[in-house]
Amino acid sequence: MIISPSVLSLHYEDMKNQTEQLNASGAEWMHFDVMDGHFVPNLTFGPDILKAFCRISDLFKDVHLMVTDPEFFADIFIDAGADLITFHQEVLSEEKIHGLIRHIHEKGAKAGISIKPKTDTETLRPFLNEADLFLIMSVEPGFGGQKFIPEAAEKIASLKKMLKEADSGALIQVDGGINGETAQTAADAGADVLVAGSYVFRDDIGKAVKSLCMIQPSSR
Repeated sequence: MIISPSVLSLHYEDMKNQTEQLNASGAEWMHFDVMDGHFVPNLTFGPDILKAFCRISDLFKDVHLMVTDPEFFADIFIDAGADLITFHQEVLSEEKIHGLIRHIHEKGAKAGISIKPKTDTETLRPFLNEADLFLIMSVEPGFGGQKFIPEAAEKIASLKKMLKEADSGALIQVDGGINGETAQTAADAGADVLVAGSYVFRDDIGKAVKSLCMIQPSSR
């Protein structure tokens, strides 16, 4: 299981210390939420913050664009150090999604597509063999600390089935309300990458990450 702690929940008055703990925790990725105040009712990070994290951490930089114009923001965050750019299916036409995936790959980064809780997984079918990752939101995007939506497990399982049928090697990422219990639910449904924020940064970072790393699916 790949663990991608969300730095949205990091305590920024203690950024350097918490990032050092994260580096030593066993997490492989770092999840970076970009919100524009339009697609979601919140504002978060710009590229300079990502550059700062790149200077103090070698973790894989997993950037989730919760924005209405990912075509504009993709280059900005790739240039700032993003290894993976994930954008939302809801904001672009099918043609533009194909084009943005190609462009992200040409820039040397991996490309992911995310869907909100009410968006059907069938909308992802045209991209199963193009995107590197698909992100299932298990909360409404915009704010940390929300509870995992149980119906997300069905969407993960549905997408897993679609990927197998398409012989796709894309990963399934899950973001929202992940803790020890819901992480097991997501893993059992077929998740490959878990994003966790509040659960990781509320107390002992290393202990929390280790508990998630140890989760194995009960069955696939």
